[in-house]
Amino acid sequence: MRTIAKPQPGEYAPYTLDYMKLVADDGLVLQHLETSLSAVETVINEIPAAWLTKPCAENEWTVQEILVHIMDTERIFGYRALRVARADLTELAGFDQDTFVASSGANQRSLGSIWAEYTSIRAATLSLFNSFDDAAYVRVGAANKNPLSVRAALYIIAGHELHHLKSIRENYGGRSST
Repeated sequence: MRTIAKPQPGEYAPYTLDYMKLVADDGLVLQHLETSLSAVETVINEIPAAWLTKPCAENEWTVQEILVHIMDTERIFGYRALRVARADLTELAGFDQDTFVASSGANQRSLGSIWAEYTSIRAATLSLFNSFDDAAYVRVGAANKNPLSVRAALYIIAGHELHHLKSIRENYGGRSST
């Protein structure tokens, strides 16, 4: 499988470094994205259904909202990567994740419909990033007033998912089902 080196400073917004640190430094980020689907599914399937639409604390997102947030973020960073890969250097706007979550309707959806969409988005993401040549991966554009390379977008997608998977495990893994 193709190896893609982690991005260097100057290719990403400083706050995204926390996400990228969660991704193994072996260059196999595409493979990690492919296999992480089963890890996410395993964690979600271990959570009682009644907890999926209840926040772990006041003013927190629910598990289903987190899953839709991961999907929205993956789509946005995929789109940003496409624009940069195609040498479109137009400054790309940011997005308000809280507004996205509040408008998502995640808690009114079935877990099955969310999971079907999640796997479709992941397949599209893998297809997109597998289509890029080596020169595209190091191309840098700008998003939300910060630099963003194509490979940084890929690592952010992978690390962002890992970040939320960790928080789901921490917030729901040890809870009693009573």
